[in-house]
Amino acid sequence: MANMKTTKNAYLEKLTKQIQMKSVKVGKNLEGSTPPSVFIGRWSYPKVYAGPMMANQLGDTAIMDSPESWIGEHKNQEDIIKYRMSLVRGKQLIKIDDLDNPFVEKLQDISLASKAIDSEATFGKRPTGALLTEDSMPHGPSAVIEKFDIDAVRWDKQLEKTYYDTDLKASEAVLNLHNKDVPFTAMQKAFSVGAFGTKNKRKLVPTRWSITACDTTLADQFLKEVRKFEKIDTYRVYEFGSLNNYYVIILTPTEWQYEWYEAFIKIIGKEEIIFSDYETNGGKKEYSRVGGCYYTAKMAVLDSLFKEKKQAGLLVLREAYEGYVPLGVFNVRENMKEAMKKSYKEFETLKDAMLYCGSKLKIPVKKYVKQGTLLNEMLHTKQTTLDQYFK
Repeated sequence: MANMKTTKNAYLEKLTKQIQMKSVKVGKNLEGSTPPSVFIGRWSYPKVYAGPMMANQLGDTAIMDSPESWIGEHKNQEDIIKYRMSLVRGKQLIKIDDLDNPFVEKLQDISLASKAIDSEATFGKRPTGALLTEDSMPHGPSAVIEKFDIDAVRWDKQLEKTYYDTDLKASEAVLNLHNKDVPFTAMQKAFSVGAFGTKNKRKLVPTRWSITACDTTLADQFLKEVRKFEKIDTYRVYEFGSLNNYYVIILTPTEWQYEWYEAFIKIIGKEEIIFSDYETNGGKKEYSRVGGCYYTAKMAVLDSLFKEKKQAGLLVLREAYEGYVPLGVFNVRENMKEAMKKSYKEFETLKDAMLYCGSKLKIPVKKYVKQGTLLNEMLHTKQTTLDQYFK
């Protein structure tokens, strides 16, 4: 077992340094198409490096920035990496409240667009490098952008309506759009370019933060309602695997509580390392030590419980296997959504549910139990119930 004191950030930093990504080669001038896609960095906050992402080809490039489509269309890891490494990022350093800047207005145009847009860019120097992190989707080379032009844009009707409603809070906008089946990625991009919220509160939001903000906004709203519903009456196990990951989701017949586990198995060397975090019924006050995936998994399951009008506790066990590449938080969100669409297996006890999970996972269940908090307590607390008196 690897040293448990390693943080997830340190582990993933080590992993991503070892992965060589081959990104597209382009010159200082680029004529291409944006899927539509934007990226906003966070390093110089409250100034941010913001800009479009463009493919070195004209026409429909939407698939390159449509993670909601990838699993359903059976795209593999290589397909996704190829899409992402084909995207060239242009950037300018901009104050987060400088929304009247003509360059920012173009970014808003892109983020509200209903389809890919042909565009032209001139960079200060030839774009180089690539970005690979756990929280954001990878992308290809980047450079400061000096000139940027886009074709006429037709906005998505739902996003357009939300943009012009300057009395609507950003949190309400996100919930409304979700309820109208606007893809998460589309509303997150619009949120990041300051297209939502009451007039004086709009600002640019770094891509990574905007993802967690949208996930948290939705999860909090769903949880308010889920707390009012009846609890499920058995233990349920959902499962799904793709992109060198396997997910086991256990719903428990309890009030809301949540524990997330993720194991990385023999990806760098011979390591088997587990990271976890949890919240009790009162919720979580500090930012999760495992990052954005904690919130997106919570959102996906609460969305499902809200639709079913049921309450439950949640345990998630995720394993990542050899060949795994960090592709961003979407990987967790879309896998979890797929799992919750499948039929589940029912068990009378948590022990039986965990025995079944143990037959599907590569790391023995006892190692998860030892690492965690809630799962450990649930398996080792003897609750006195009427059943014990009638055996």
